[in-house]
Amino acid sequence: MVELEVFEQCLRILAEGTRLSLETLSVLCVLVGLLATLRRTSMMRRQLRHSSDLPFTKIRLGFGAWLSLALEFQLGADIVATTTTPNTVNLIQLGVVALIRTFLNFFLAREMEMEHRMETQARSAQDNTPT
Repeated sequence: MVELEVFEQCLRILAEGTRLSLETLSVLCVLVGLLATLRRTSMMRRQLRHSSDLPFTKIRLGFGAWLSLALEFQLGADIVATTTTPNTVNLIQLGVVALIRTFLNFFLAREMEMEHRMETQARSAQDNTPT
């Protein structure tokens, strides 16, 4: 029985370290995404000096991809937390993160597909214009 308690304690320590690592990665993804978005916005602003229109959709989709990755890590952290201490709060938190991640990924994928189609159409129209 003592061996089982030692094993459970080691498992809890391992799970806690894993959860903390995943949550740290989640926060880092949001931070890196923010910095990448600010950098991209700054570069686009310099490139489009004469235009006040920034390609808002591209900027937003880029940041959305980082948020989606952060939610993946957060979901992993919540799964680990729920596995080691399955209480109502952890289960609700896991469900909410999974729901948010699912919706974000669904709409992000749809918008990226639409953006890709629009770029392809614009490129085709450019290639077909007489010079």
